[in-house]
Amino acid sequence: MTAVNPAGYAEQLQAKVDRLRGLLAPFDAPAPQVFESPREHYRLRAEFRLWREGGQRHYAMFAPGDNRTPILIDQFPVASQRINALMPLLKAAWHADENLGHKLFQVEFLTTLAGDALITLCYHRPLDAQWEAAAQALATRLGVFVIGRSRGQRVVLGQDFVTEQMTVAGRTFSYRQPEGAFTQPNGTVCGHMLNWAHEALGEREDDLLELYCGNGNFTLPLATRVRKVLATEISKTSVAAALHNLADNGVDNVTLVRLSAEELTQALNGVREFRRLQGVDLTSYQFGTVFVDPPRAGMDPDTCELARRFDNILYVSCNPETLATNLEQLNSSHRIERCALFDQFPYTHHMEAGVLLVRR
Repeated sequence: MTAVNPAGYAEQLQAKVDRLRGLLAPFDAPAPQVFESPREHYRLRAEFRLWREGGQRHYAMFAPGDNRTPILIDQFPVASQRINALMPLLKAAWHADENLGHKLFQVEFLTTLAGDALITLCYHRPLDAQWEAAAQALATRLGVFVIGRSRGQRVVLGQDFVTEQMTVAGRTFSYRQPEGAFTQPNGTVCGHMLNWAHEALGEREDDLLELYCGNGNFTLPLATRVRKVLATEISKTSVAAALHNLADNGVDNVTLVRLSAEELTQALNGVREFRRLQGVDLTSYQFGTVFVDPPRAGMDPDTCELARRFDNILYVSCNPETLATNLEQLNSSHRIERCALFDQFPYTHHMEAGVLLVRR
C-alpha cells in the first residue's frame, strides 16, 4: 500500500530525477523535462480485497509479500476523488443488501478525469436474477456502470468501458477504456505524456510506425503529425478499443494490425508472412519515426535492431532500467535529443521516462 506524504513529494521526485539522470548519463542525455503528479487523488484505478472483521466486510490492502495481514481502509488518498466518494456508498450498499454483499470478495474501480465510473464486483458464488436486480438499482443510484464477476460468469450492467477525454495541443480526444484492459492510471500525467510526445515528434511529411499501441492512447494525437501511421498491438481487447477510438475521433490515416512487435519485425525482415497483414502494402510507407511504448521488459534485441533503421526513435518507457539496457544497443547509431521524466506513481520507486533519439 502506497504511503502518501505530500510534504515529502518534492524530495522523492528529486530522487527520481537524480536516478534517471544517472541511468542516462552514459548516453550524454540532456537534462530531463520533469512532469509532476498531483500530490493526492491521482490514480484513476483501484482494486481492493474485502476482509471480514467485527461482523462486517471492509476494504483491505496488503503489504507486498504479506497476504495475511490486512490494512483496513475507508478512504484511499492515492485514488481519484470519484473513487473516494463511491467507496462509502458502495460499502453501505453491500451491508444493507445481502444480494450484493453475499460472498463478495473483491471490488475494482475504474474512473476517468471526464467523470465516468465503472465498478466490478467479484464473487465466490453464481450471480442470479436477484443479484442483477440489486446491482442494477445500485448502478442507477450511484450513476455508475457495474460488472459482476464469478467463476464462468461476467454480467455487464450498462457497458463494460468508461470514456476518457484528453486534450493535446488544443484538440480533445475521446478514449474508450475497457474493463480489464491496460490504461494509464494517472490521468493528469498521461496528459503530460501525450503532449510531450506530440511536441517531440513534431510536424512531419513522412510516416510513423507505432509498436505496442494499446487502445490508441498515443496513436490518436501522433497521427495528426504525420502522413499516415502503421500501428501494431497484440491484445484483442485493446485492438477493439483502438479501432473504436480511431473511428470515434475521425482519425482515418491509421492502419492497425494485430501483431506483436516481434511478429512485425519478422514481417518487415521477410522472415514470415502473416495473414493479418493481407491488404497492407508495407512498401507504401515512408517511415521516418518509430514510436514505442513497450512493457516493463523493454524491447527485445531484434526489435531494437528494427528501431535502429529509423531516423527517429520516440521511446516512452515504464521501466527506465530496461530503457537504459535498450539504449546500449541504440546508442551507436542514435543520440538522445530530448528526454523527460513522468511521475506516474508518486511515493513509489516507479517512474516513466521518454526519450527522443535521432540518427547520429
